[in-house]
Amino acid sequence: MNTLLLTDLQNDFLPTGALPVHGGDQVIPIANRLMPRFDLVIASQDWHPANHGSFAANHPGKKVGDTIELAGLPQILWPVHCVQNTPGADFAPALDRSRIAHITHKGIDPAIDSYSAFFDNGHKKATDLDAFLKSRKVTHLHLLGLATDYCVLFTALDARQLGYRVTLIQDACRGVNLKPTDVPNALETMRQAGMEFSNCSELG
Repeated sequence: MNTLLLTDLQNDFLPTGALPVHGGDQVIPIANRLMPRFDLVIASQDWHPANHGSFAANHPGKKVGDTIELAGLPQILWPVHCVQNTPGADFAPALDRSRIAHITHKGIDPAIDSYSAFFDNGHKKATDLDAFLKSRKVTHLHLLGLATDYCVLFTALDARQLGYRVTLIQDACRGVNLKPTDVPNALETMRQAGMEFSNCSELG
């Protein structure tokens, strides 16, 4: 089944949001244009409780960009973003939601972050995504969204580890790029993991 996964196209990741991704708004019309070309469209949604451990605000004396240990793993501290049932966590208003058949929530556990739409960062708990895809007999995922160097990257890597064929729609992704090399490094990591790359024009 020809399947598209929209990664975290949420208000807080748009340029005016709490954790802005430069050019993130440019992905929305591309997603709308591509969705009719797929048999199945699914979406991931960052869905944090307000007390999430990845928020700098929940660590007195720490600031955004600091690194701490969370659940035994290095954790970059982020601004408060995508808090459950807040406008920031909602999908971008311009996104055509009518074609989205399934939404996977991630980052729900306050004790550990979840960049991937499949697992938390420690691979201790799975989301419902793999089970849903298997129930629909999906073997090939096309990915787009935000952000290339975090949630798209880790979702893609986990999908490959789970045995899916993965195609990244590269010009329909945007990155955080805390360091100028972050996005190029993420793309190379995905390439080495066996990812395929495409762009919008190649999809018709």
